[in-house]
Amino acid sequence: MLPNALSAIGRTPLVALSRLPLKLGLPAGSLVAKLENLNPGGSKKDRVAKQIIEDALSDGTLKPGQGVIELTSGNTGTGLSIVCAGMGHKFTAVMSEGNTPERALMMKRLGARVILVKQHPDSVVGQVSGIDLDLVEEECARVVEEEGLFRADQFKLSGSWRCHYLNTGPELWKDSEGSIDGFVDFVGSGGTFIGVSAYLKEQSGGKVKSFLVEPATSTVMNPAGRKDGGHKIQGGGYSKGFDDLPVFEDCEKNLGMGRDDLIDGFLTVTDEMAIEHARLLASEEGIFGGFSAGANLASAVEVLKRGEAKRVAFVVCDTGLKYMSTDLW
Repeated sequence: MLPNALSAIGRTPLVALSRLPLKLGLPAGSLVAKLENLNPGGSKKDRVAKQIIEDALSDGTLKPGQGVIELTSGNTGTGLSIVCAGMGHKFTAVMSEGNTPERALMMKRLGARVILVKQHPDSVVGQVSGIDLDLVEEECARVVEEEGLFRADQFKLSGSWRCHYLNTGPELWKDSEGSIDGFVDFVGSGGTFIGVSAYLKEQSGGKVKSFLVEPATSTVMNPAGRKDGGHKIQGGGYSKGFDDLPVFEDCEKNLGMGRDDLIDGFLTVTDEMAIEHARLLASEEGIFGGFSAGANLASAVEVLKRGEAKRVAFVVCDTGLKYMSTDLW
């Protein structure tokens, strides 16, 4: 028996897809999915929340009982709602109205205060853009200054990638018995990609190839060309380039592995590809993920079809239950 909900974070199952590879003309066992949708808050961001809060309490940047705040598309906020409730901290989530209402409601029911920020007039309703995230950042900074809250900044703090380097990556490597030679990840804050890639490359002697995934309309990291368009794939692709993601530099400082060491290639997915593959994952494998899970699956399939790896791992970032109000389902 676990002592509390925080202890249930992590150690998620790794599943070898059985039906879908055959349907897509791929070898059996060539796709493996890490079911982060089975964390207590329904996403991989539970790990980030726990690591950031534990680190901050350990180094004294978060005082006992001090309030916590972070901007979120919903998943990090849900994780922080759970962790803060379990550790005696009031949590405030700042989120764009463009994100699904299910997420805001879940955080509220977990005891969080949720501040919703209106989308920019030029944005498409329900599609969060870089300018929307800028507005959320401004509101978050204002509340931090006015109320003296601790900012659990997932885009800057080491816990964003360390939780995956210390836990997710090792779990993947152990549960696959070292058989993985490819990894793909749809990048939001960059933490999962950095932490998992760094660990897998260390363990494999650099043999595991890691591919960074972005929306086809928002390719701000791919050196082949920048696009800043909107998209439906919530949780990433918010026009945040490497300059806005100091977690990459933080990893290089701490592990000596920079973005050139971690990234073997860039992939893009359309909204339609993400939706199609999320639905396939649900109907063929019984795994109910969100948009980003579909984006990751589509990218893993592309890597296999290109012959760049033989067994590709991807993360089911969150549960499809958080998208019931969208056209994903």
